[in-house]
Amino acid sequence: MSPVFMIGTQRSGSNLLRLMLNQLDEIASPHPPHILERVYPLLDSYGDLNNDKQFKLLVDDVCRLVELNPVEWAGVKLDRKDIAKRCKENSLVAVYGAVYDVFAENKGAKSWCCKSLANINYIEQLEGYFNKPKYIYLYRDGRDVALSFQKAVVGEKHIYNIAKEWADTQDMAIRLRNNIKSNRLISISYEELTANTEATAKKLCKFLGVKYAAKMHEFHETDEAKKAAKSSTLWGNVTKPVMNNNSKKYRKEMSEQELKIFESVAGHVLDELGYERDLIKKGMEMKFSEVELQHFFNENKRLKAISLENTDKEDLERRNRQNSILKEIRSRTVAA
Repeated sequence: MSPVFMIGTQRSGSNLLRLMLNQLDEIASPHPPHILERVYPLLDSYGDLNNDKQFKLLVDDVCRLVELNPVEWAGVKLDRKDIAKRCKENSLVAVYGAVYDVFAENKGAKSWCCKSLANINYIEQLEGYFNKPKYIYLYRDGRDVALSFQKAVVGEKHIYNIAKEWADTQDMAIRLRNNIKSNRLISISYEELTANTEATAKKLCKFLGVKYAAKMHEFHETDEAKKAAKSSTLWGNVTKPVMNNNSKKYRKEMSEQELKIFESVAGHVLDELGYERDLIKKGMEMKFSEVELQHFFNENKRLKAISLENTDKEDLERRNRQNSILKEIRSRTVAA
């Protein structure tokens, strides 16, 4: 099975691209349960994974996380013994690969794509376990990403925090791009994907070594898209055709001060990715005092709390199903 990993930052069109790829017979691209992002920080609670009992516990936890995913992996049964047998080593990344292999086999696909963009933080683990995996670096103008995060139920909310996180993530992705062979990583911008969808889809298929199919553009009519849209307001747009006029919204909706802060924090990344700055020229970036930074952090915390209060209750309940597993893992005593 040949894995493909999307990397980058959320709110950049990854759900759109996932659904397009899932239309291809050769590729399975389910809604991600974010296995590495959620479980890797908790690995110490399992103790020695070479202990079969502890490894089986990890396998069961990962399977439960998948089974409680907000967007169901329909028709997929995760047999714990089968998952464990598929693993070449007793590790989280091995379990992760095994459950995705099962999904792909269930679809009859040769490959799978994981759109958990936070996998950019686990490149060492991915490279260490999988045999020359491929990467899709999906990026979008960070100023539009910031607007989207401010309206979303997830993520940072103050412009400084969003800009810092966006810049740090792009820096990691760009470093990977600069240090890996071009046949293993392709860069796709959201603006390119939405403005020249067919040409971009064909380029992507060539990179992946699969045949282009026009049905990629019918993603919004699929049951998978409808399930995603019903699961959260985050994915409401996936039941619509590609929106080719969804860029540069920040110019109308972002305040001048917010734009100055963003371009001061992340201007170097905008430059690297080919986006023009609007207000802050290179070398003229604003500097922030400790007092200002503390104010940004406090305001970010306040805005996140308000966002959580306003989250749809059913949406929150679906997210809490997975969170209950993570809470259970955190509460365990480290195994001897």
